[in-house]
Amino acid sequence: MNQSNNRVKSGDLELTDKVVAINRVVKTTKGGRAFSFSALVVVGNGNGIVGQGLGKAKEVKEAIAKGIDDAKKNLIRVPVMNGTVPHDQFTKSGAAKVLIKPAAHGTGVLAGGSMRAVLEAAGYTDILAKSLGSANPHNVVKATVKALGEMREPIQVAKERNVGLKKVFNG
Repeated sequence: MNQSNNRVKSGDLELTDKVVAINRVVKTTKGGRAFSFSALVVVGNGNGIVGQGLGKAKEVKEAIAKGIDDAKKNLIRVPVMNGTVPHDQFTKSGAAKVLIKPAAHGTGVLAGGSMRAVLEAAGYTDILAKSLGSANPHNVVKATVKALGEMREPIQVAKERNVGLKKVFNG
């Protein structure tokens, strides 16, 4: 499933938002220092839909609001099977590398800060995830969303291979 095929409109979805990172930026001008803020936000419905956005403004609340609006424009559908992912996935975005693996029921969300926000917003309850390389929250969130977007559902794979689903699980 590539990301262009699984885009979702935010119309009537019950979305929750989570602020992952807030950054204060200072620009020095001849009139003094000008402060502005950027907010990295993740939104999701907790049932297979997640998106990430970046908002920039002079006030923190405005930056968060803009980030939420941006995240709602970038929603994708991700596969959630019994609270975990269907298969292992490794993806890079910038210098951030992300490894996501399925976990047994009762494991919980084993992931670091910014990855955890994305996985919980998407609705995963049992998942193993490791952030490798850069710890920059922007790139880690982008890599995580990209990895989830590249996941393939077992039904789709079975159709592509012309194999019955019982053969996939029992074979």
